[in-house]
Amino acid sequence: MEASAASKLAAIQDRIAKAASRFGPPADQVTLVAVSKTFSSGEIEPYLAAGQRVFGENRVQEAKEKWPDLRERYGDVKLHLIGPLQTNKAREAVALFDVIETVDRDKLAGVLAEEMKRAGRQLPCFVQVNIGLEAQKAGVEPSQTVAFVERCRVEHGLDIIGLMCIPPDGVPPGPYFAQMVGLAKAAGVSALSMGMSGDFEVGIGMGATHVRVGSALFGHRPKTV
Repeated sequence: MEASAASKLAAIQDRIAKAASRFGPPADQVTLVAVSKTFSSGEIEPYLAAGQRVFGENRVQEAKEKWPDLRERYGDVKLHLIGPLQTNKAREAVALFDVIETVDRDKLAGVLAEEMKRAGRQLPCFVQVNIGLEAQKAGVEPSQTVAFVERCRVEHGLDIIGLMCIPPDGVPPGPYFAQMVGLAKAAGVSALSMGMSGDFEVGIGMGATHVRVGSALFGHRPKTV
């Protein structure tokens, strides 16, 4: 399994490097976030052994069950929260994660700021943008993004370093990614988390600094999850 993990990881890293050399930022400025949600510690560890150090999880409780033991063996792991965060889980999230990618409302921003101050941790954060204006997805509306970033910084004191999005399924993602680039410039942030297993090369071509890749590394998740 470890050999397979190393091979899959190398293939994705090669695709990232080629996409960056053709279209996007330098390859060393593109961070691969390996999306390990729903996969067990035993399935994750071969990727750690192969050298991957940045991982993304959707749920605080699931990450809390898996990662403390793994971090005892791999202390330089960086863990990104890439799923919706409830305010009652903010304290645990601040203790466990290194980056929060899903800040999407003022109440959450305020609670996160309080918990970071209490814990003595200032985590870098992304604002999640509902770039397709989809009712079933979380995120700030594009028209409200710049003002929300400003409030997060000025009123709440959060370190907003970038924007994150999940474009609509079944349509070309390029126009949505292009819109994200414009929003990032307007908001004065340099990081863009956009692109997943099926479209990360397009994301890199548009300027993504972070790509969230799950199924291309770990395989497909059960449909019931």
